[in-house]
Amino acid sequence: MLKIRSEYVEQVATASSASDLHDMVQNAIQLEFSTIPPYLTAMLSLHPDGNREIWSLIHEVVVEEMLHMTIGCNILNAIGGQPTLASADFLPKYPGPLPMGIGGLTVPLEKFSLDIVRNIFMEIEEPERPLDIPVLEDLAAQVPEFATIGAFYAARKAKIKQLGDDIFTGDPARQVLPVAWFGKRAFAIDGAETAAKAIDLVVEEGEGTPDSPFDPDGAFAHYYKFWEIAELRHIAADGSAPQGFSFSGPHIPFDAGKVWNLTPNQTLDGLDTNSLAGRRASQFSFVFTKLMNALHTSFNGNPGNFDAAMGLMFELKLAGQMLVQLPTIKNGAQTGMTAGPVFAYSYVPV
Repeated sequence: MLKIRSEYVEQVATASSASDLHDMVQNAIQLEFSTIPPYLTAMLSLHPDGNREIWSLIHEVVVEEMLHMTIGCNILNAIGGQPTLASADFLPKYPGPLPMGIGGLTVPLEKFSLDIVRNIFMEIEEPERPLDIPVLEDLAAQVPEFATIGAFYAARKAKIKQLGDDIFTGDPARQVLPVAWFGKRAFAIDGAETAAKAIDLVVEEGEGTPDSPFDPDGAFAHYYKFWEIAELRHIAADGSAPQGFSFSGPHIPFDAGKVWNLTPNQTLDGLDTNSLAGRRASQFSFVFTKLMNALHTSFNGNPGNFDAAMGLMFELKLAGQMLVQLPTIKNGAQTGMTAGPVFAYSYVPV
């Protein structure tokens, strides 16, 4: 079961000023980012000529996690803080736990599988009270409940509303508003009301609401998208089901033979540097470094850099697609697997 250390919730609840919240909002930014490498790794492992529906579902989640990180940075800027992304301390360790002492789950960087979706991705996005959405053939199926980080987000929202508009002393020019990428979901954080609205958006896009699997835009929340993938079937309205939905929609095709056999938790040290895979992995790491630097500058007074950062995101995806097809070579011999993406900072041009 996912549990966040209570000290983080207590620290938010006892905050008396904006500066008391800075570290907690920075931690939330890191938490949102920490989901992107595992989701992106699984997505990149899917062949370009197969499993496109699953690829698209995961891609939607990755894009929304980028939005959630952006929202976190805008909130931190709005209350006078400074987001930090270009730091080795910002990057999580994989395999390992999520940030903020969340225990009970070791998150790896692995190829796509139904098991990793069900046992890792769904647990990451698990709502406080998931809806009972049965598979059509088994209307008695129940969903186990897990503790989540919902209490942390609720405490942060409550504290911001309690402290009120007076804590919003940040420079409005530091707000990053990538409307071209995220539409109306990208809006300026200029007070307690807009901050609370943004936190609700993050929670509902990840978990849905207590009464619905949909996010505010009418799409399924992350947890339910991953659940659809795990069941290989879409959720549909069903008046005969306990909460009005069941897995009775179209089936989602999955070809296990169209998944690259990625080396799990790939590192640069795990590849011969003079091999093609070693060079491509270094290139991926270098593009990743440029991306994180571009995001850092975007959220620290240069919001116009965000378009360049998103361009680097596409470059990173392309570099990853080329990398995952290459055989892993270590000590001059193939390992029988392909190379995985390396999310590490590198300042060596390739």
